[in-house]
Amino acid sequence: MAAPKFTPVNPTHHPRSYESPRHVPDQWHLGRPAEIAGRQPVGDRLGAQGPDQGYALTLATLLSNEIRLQEGERLDDAIRGCLGIALRRASRFGRAPVIHDVRFAFTIWGWFLDQPPADLVVRRRKLFAGLGNVLHHYAEARDLVDMVPESTFLLTPEQVKSAMPGSWRALTGA
Repeated sequence: MAAPKFTPVNPTHHPRSYESPRHVPDQWHLGRPAEIAGRQPVGDRLGAQGPDQGYALTLATLLSNEIRLQEGERLDDAIRGCLGIALRRASRFGRAPVIHDVRFAFTIWGWFLDQPPADLVVRRRKLFAGLGNVLHHYAEARDLVDMVPESTFLLTPEQVKSAMPGSWRALTGA
């Protein structure tokens, strides 16, 4: 490190110098079991990769008091089913999930409506039944997420809210 000009320096003092290490490690290469070279794969049931995805669960819990359950529906099934949709929307924009992603997912399935259409409730009961049990219903949760058309994710939360409940089939792909 250089010293200021006003610092006295002994002219006979030899400054430290750099020496190479005796052993140079091998070059790094892909070798871990889950390592992916290039871009993430895309396809059915592969999910949507993105940063800080666990935060979506915290956001869903914050919105849980706004969810209106009908007879035969469970809160954990609603949350688990909509989390994947929210994460897919967030990763589409290359960011971590925000409250609008989670609200978006609950809105397209009518979870905030006091009186959802009867055919929506019937469809919801069938698709969301048991999704809260992550170990046994992973495939069904992925199918639910993959069902939502790509065009729905291009809509703003306000557009989705104004389209509900009349266009729930188009929004969800059901």
